[in-house]
This record gives sequence, C-alpha cells and structure tokens, in this order.
Amino acid sequence: MRTGWADTERRDLRPDEQVPYAAARRAALSARFPGERLVIPSGNLKARSNDDSYPFRPYSGYVHMTGDQARDGALVLEPRADGGHDAYCFQLPRDSRDDNEFWTGSTAELWMGRRRSLAESEVVLGLPCRDVRTAADDLAASGAPTRIVRGIDPALEAAVATDEERDDELEEALSDLRLVKDDWEVGELRKAVDSTVRGFTDAIGELSRAIASSERWIEGTFFRRARLEGNSVGYGTICAAGEHATIMHWTDNDGPVRPGELLLLDAGVETHTLYTADVTRTLPISGTFTPLQRQVYDAVYEAQEAGMAAVKPGAAYRDFHEASQRHLAARLVEWGFIEGPAERAYELGLQRRFTMAGTGHMLGLDVHDCAQARNEEYVDGVLEPGMVLTVEPGLYFQPDDLTVPEEWRGIGVRIEDDLLVTADGHENLSAGLPRSADEVEEWMARLAG
Repeated sequence: MRTGWADTERRDLRPDEQVPYAAARRAALSARFPGERLVIPSGNLKARSNDDSYPFRPYSGYVHMTGDQARDGALVLEPRADGGHDAYCFQLPRDSRDDNEFWTGSTAELWMGRRRSLAESEVVLGLPCRDVRTAADDLAASGAPTRIVRGIDPALEAAVATDEERDDELEEALSDLRLVKDDWEVGELRKAVDSTVRGFTDAIGELSRAIASSERWIEGTFFRRARLEGNSVGYGTICAAGEHATIMHWTDNDGPVRPGELLLLDAGVETHTLYTADVTRTLPISGTFTPLQRQVYDAVYEAQEAGMAAVKPGAAYRDFHEASQRHLAARLVEWGFIEGPAERAYELGLQRRFTMAGTGHMLGLDVHDCAQARNEEYVDGVLEPGMVLTVEPGLYFQPDDLTVPEEWRGIGVRIEDDLLVTADGHENLSAGLPRSADEVEEWMARLAG
C-alpha cells in the first residue's frame, strides 16, 4: 500500500494575486511592534461530534496578513536587529505515503483531501514555510519577547511566554489595520455584493415556493447562490417573515411565509477569499405594501437616506448612526409612541425600544469587521476613504408591545446597504438592489409576479 504512488508535486503554481497586498499589511504590523516576535495562528479544526468537525474557518487576522486559509498554520514575524521583521509561515505539510499518517486518522489527507506541500505554499504565499509540527518547540526555544493572538491555537499559545495585556494589543492592531481596505480588498467586497444581489434576485423569484413551504425555502435559495459563486454565506442568513422580522437575529428560518405580511431578508455571500457582503431588504410578500407597512417602511427608508448622507471622509463614524436615529425618534414622537420633543427623546434614547440596535458596522473579512479595534480608531474615530461599512436602520414593533396599537404589532422593517467611503463621499456597493417602496414593489412584480 505504500508503493506505486505518482509524484503529485505541483510545479506550475504562481504567487497569489494578494501577495503584494499581504506583504504591505505585514509591513504595517511590523512597524507597530519593533523588536518583538509576533505569532498569528490560523486555528484548528473544532469537533462537532466524535470524528465529525465543523467546516474550518481560519482566524481573519491570519487571512488578512497572509492570504492563506490553511488550518493548523501560523504566521510568525521574527524581529531583526534593525527593528524590522522577517516573516515566515508554519504550515501543516502533506502526509507521507511512507508511514501511517496518510492512512489513519480523520484529518489525514486521504480522508480530507490534498494539502499544499511546503514548497507549494512558499510559491503561493510568497513566504518561507516551515513544518508546523516543530512550531511549539521552535517558539519555546527562542527567547525573543513575544506576542500571540490568544484563543486561536492552544498548543502554540502554551509554547510561548506572553502576558494578556500585550497580546490584546496585538489583536487590536490586527483589527485596526483592517479598517481601511486596500484596492484588492475593495474588489473582493464588490464581488461579494454583486453575488449577494443575484442571491436576492433568486430569492424573490422563488417567493411563491416559500409561501407554499416556509422561510427555509428562501434561505436555501440564497445559500445555493452563495455556494455556487463564493465560499458560503458570510453569516447565518436571516429569513424573517411576519412577526419574526421583529427579532434582530432570527436564524431558525422555519416559520410560514404568508401573503399580506412582510419578509425581512438579511443575507450576504462570502467570497472564496472570505470577504462578505451584508445586505437587508424588507419585502411585502403579496407584492404590495399595505398603507401601514408603507408608512413604517418609508420612515426607515428616510432614516437610511439621512444616515447615508452622513457617510463621507472626515465625518465622525457616529454621524451616520446619529442621523438615522434622530430621524426615527422624530417619527416615533410624531406617531405618539414616545414622548417628545424629538431632540429630548433622542438624547434619552427613548427610540431604542423600537430601533433596538446600532445603525451599522464595519464590513470586510468578518461581517462585523474590526471588532477588536481601539475605540479611538473605530467608533470614536473618523471615516477615511477605503473604509466599508453598513447603514441599516430599522423599526421593530414587538408582537407583545402593548404601548403601540394592535395593528402595528409584529411589523419589523430594516433596510441595509454596504457603503464604500470615497475621496469625495461614498459609493453604495449594493445599489443594484431597489430600496424605495415603489422600486421594491416594481421589482417584485417583475420577478415574482
């Protein structure tokens, strides 16, 4: 069994197109930590049950710094005397046919598929690559002051002497450096959004099938597009019909889809390079909004317009959120659901009973990207060209909320788009999907009948 195998080493590989961008990102990280060794693991498989593992998703900071998606790897920036760093990757090599590692074990190549050899990875990543099976000993043997991203690879974490505060600073820096996307990343996000637009179009075309079955028909329809054109969905798809639309993160998607009610679809395709879109549309299942549904929808649309107008370079990050929330607070006062005046209601946060969440977030490798970035760089910072964020105001009237008239209860509306900050304002990357009530109705009439 150990003989008769062909040489399958690939000698036709070329560097990945992301190589120069990843090198620039590593240089920016290096400049923040002169004289220190930095260890950024990719992560390990996680068991679902017995020998069945969850699909592997590498740590986003590792992907950003390498372009690699391999499990059980790690990027190391080794300090040089001049203050810079030499970068290399630990990788899991191919299994040898000469011993049992190829034949046994649930993670062997024979069972899970071919991996790249170390030589192949060096070509693709543009980095020296070493056998990760020696990583713990190699890292432990060096006395260089070290930082590691915690919670990703327990074995590597145990091999180095670090402290939590300094490690947290490394994770913050990795998030900070993802705030402004380079040209390559913007291109990937465009791909994610374009596929997402097609996924929404698929879902509307299948709406009659969802009415005959459940929210899961919509979920499955969108998932098919995500798997055909990308890696998967970037997060758990929210297909929320009727009163489920008032639940911010409804992912059971097992409820009925009934004409006369609304369907809130929040979904995003994740590209093969792991960049994701995040778009929401709220749709009248019968094809036409009722007067009350349109009243709520128009208020959210106007709030989104106000928020989007605030997205421009030099603006405070919080400006778009505040613009949207102020508009919704004014509408809720006008409708008599919260006590005015509107400015006082906003300052007290009274609108949050019905708006619930913030109005957006950064977008990129993670759907809530850059989550560990420092407040002064993110939520208390200013917008710069190259940042990509969502603007997603909503109104949610819970089915058991006795402070609103019965006919309002169970109505949930959110509209979400992905915006790229440009030199003179912003570009709505998801503008290919209709937003206004009239546009949505025309779109549905054309696609769903």
